[in-house]
Amino acid sequence: MRLTMFSDLALRVLMFTQAAGGRLVTIDEMANAYSISRTHLTKVVNALTRTGYLSAVRGRSGGLRLAIPADQIVLGEVIRATEPDFALVSCFTSGEQCVIANCCRLRGVLDEALAAFLAVLDGKTLESITLKPGDFRVLVKTDQNR
Repeated sequence: MRLTMFSDLALRVLMFTQAAGGRLVTIDEMANAYSISRTHLTKVVNALTRTGYLSAVRGRSGGLRLAIPADQIVLGEVIRATEPDFALVSCFTSGEQCVIANCCRLRGVLDEALAAFLAVLDGKTLESITLKPGDFRVLVKTDQNR
């Protein structure tokens, strides 16, 4: 199974925001720290704000912070909120009919594996993966020819 980039960024945004320790952070700050697109990051931040994980403060000195404590943000719930589906193989999607669907045992095994994956994430909170602010230092390349 592979998580979408959207879910990956959602977890990173939450980690960055938690590491800020309550200080408001900006999208530009996170985009620079992760070297990722500001536009894509904005979509992720909007989704996390709509789902209640982040709160946004508008204005010149605005930014983002966690809307709920990190020990109450369950990683499995974040993944469920950000992944479009959990169809591990094409026959899991609605309307798809496999020629061996009536006797196939693969679906049960994959359903069990997905449940185990989500169970691990359900046992972890944002607090359990918290980083320090210094872990997000942006490395600045210097011109060695000067």
